[in-house]
Amino acid sequence: MDYSKILAGREDPLPVCARIVQALENIEEFPFLLEAIYRDALELDDEDLDRLRFGLVRLQVYADIHRYEDMEATQQMKYVASVLERVLFGRLLLEGEEVGGKQQCC
Repeated sequence: MDYSKILAGREDPLPVCARIVQALENIEEFPFLLEAIYRDALELDDEDLDRLRFGLVRLQVYADIHRYEDMEATQQMKYVASVLERVLFGRLLLEGEEVGGKQQCC
């Protein structure tokens, strides 16, 4: 599975993606890579931060689509992507917000 391609979409991968791929390839290293990924993300401009966020969302969507092919790998993908999105952006984009008892997406 080409994690870098999933994160980058149709654009060139951001440098921070290399550490994310490292975490995805070896989940045991993820706790030790969190701070480095966070610091790398701090150096990104707004446009690249948006690209990173949508890369993390793309990873979660990819994991959902392929969840039955390799359950362990897709659970790890979703975990890494959602933890990073929460740490970097405060919440999950796909989570939505409760407004008046109804879930609002945008």
